[in-house]
Amino acid sequence: MPREFSVWESPAAPRPAAPSAWVLCWREEPVETLLLAGVLAGLAWAPFWLGGDRPFAWGVNGIWFPALALAYEISVLARGKKHPVGVRRVAAPAGLFLIAVLWIGVQTSTFIPPAAAHPIWKLASNVLGVHLKGVISVNPQASALALMRLLTESLLLWLTIQLCRAPRRAILLIETIVAIVAAYSAYGLVLSAFYRADIPFFDAPDAGRLVRSTFVNRNNFATYAGLGLIAATALILRFFRREALAIEGRRSYRLSQLLEATGRRGWPLVAASLVILAALLGTLSRGGVLATIFGLFALFALTFARQSHRSQQIETILFVTSALLGGFLLFGDRIVGRIAEAGLTDESRMAVYAIIMHSLRDSPLLGFGYGAFADVFPMYRDQSISPLGVWDMAHNSYLEVLQGLGLIFGAALISALMLLVWKCLRGAVTRRAGATAAIVAASAALLVGAHAMVDFSLQIEAVALTFMALLGAGVAQSESSRQVFSD
Repeated sequence: MPREFSVWESPAAPRPAAPSAWVLCWREEPVETLLLAGVLAGLAWAPFWLGGDRPFAWGVNGIWFPALALAYEISVLARGKKHPVGVRRVAAPAGLFLIAVLWIGVQTSTFIPPAAAHPIWKLASNVLGVHLKGVISVNPQASALALMRLLTESLLLWLTIQLCRAPRRAILLIETIVAIVAAYSAYGLVLSAFYRADIPFFDAPDAGRLVRSTFVNRNNFATYAGLGLIAATALILRFFRREALAIEGRRSYRLSQLLEATGRRGWPLVAASLVILAALLGTLSRGGVLATIFGLFALFALTFARQSHRSQQIETILFVTSALLGGFLLFGDRIVGRIAEAGLTDESRMAVYAIIMHSLRDSPLLGFGYGAFADVFPMYRDQSISPLGVWDMAHNSYLEVLQGLGLIFGAALISALMLLVWKCLRGAVTRRAGATAAIVAASAALLVGAHAMVDFSLQIEAVALTFMALLGAGVAQSESSRQVFSD
């Protein structure tokens, strides 16, 4: 079987030049390759406008990615083809997601029994002296906007599941995401070093030289950089694993050959991972760094869990771990000092979590409206937190979803995502070959899932869209490409 060529590798001198991954993908499926290029262009744009955390960015993303998904569906019909991954393969998560989406529609509808409407609408009617139709959501406009963003991310997920059923396109997507994250990381380091982390052409709060790239919040950028680092590390492991299988002899000889291969063909990946690691540590985000460590631990564990060639895997993992530790020793002194000084907990956030759980008692089933946290929280805010500052995010995505949708429908949305992650996790362990995309998706899910417990990075579109693309590739590659899953 011919060796698969990677866009990150340049062939050695004796080896004949091979077509690039893009050329090979174009020869196989030109329409799918063109759409994949569109997806990657959208992912490259997503962080530019303050991490995608502004209405203008939401609008652009809300047009671009659904348009790509629509173009794909039209092309499938026009060519008389089938979906590479049929809906029945993701029926359970798709059903749970649809239930949550329909409930958001109910929350913003005026065609509900008056008793189901939130009491704030009756109070507003009495104060204004005007009859207002009541709805479940405290802020139906915010709920509609949040629904648009949710649909944008879900359509990207569906599109990448279809486009990345081909193994070469899945690897190409992961490689390009690494390149994009590395570019934004390098830009963030430059801004931190020469511009006090100010973002040219944008008005953003002062970051005090901490690395945040184009993001408003350094913690959100830490999650974004962590996704890139996990993807880059997985590709490095894949590269070294393939090199190690072709090398025989003493361990010292194999190590020298790995070093030589790194210098010849693997250096772009190593360089990208070190740039991303430096930017990640420069954020001084305790939650982001620790969540990334969890994700990397999962990555190594899933790689080692595979049954074949464990001796080479151990050598490869030790080699990559040594490189990561070296980078941490070079750039990690400030984050270690911050953790030692500030600890790992935040009293204000713990108080906010307690307030949210208290609010759940008032509307455990109906919820307060998806995406309406900023309007709900002031109703319950008490003296357990400082009166200064505005809490427009819960800093815990799980609690915010449960508060917005209610316990049943919030759990349905969370469970839909967890089922897809479980599919990737199972594929990462059981697949004999081609498991890189599933391993990356499962490890990235642990990263964002852990950080979502203490922050709101998943509610930033650049992070959410990048994660959805990785998850889609992982779902598509969670089972052997020899099996047919088309509808």
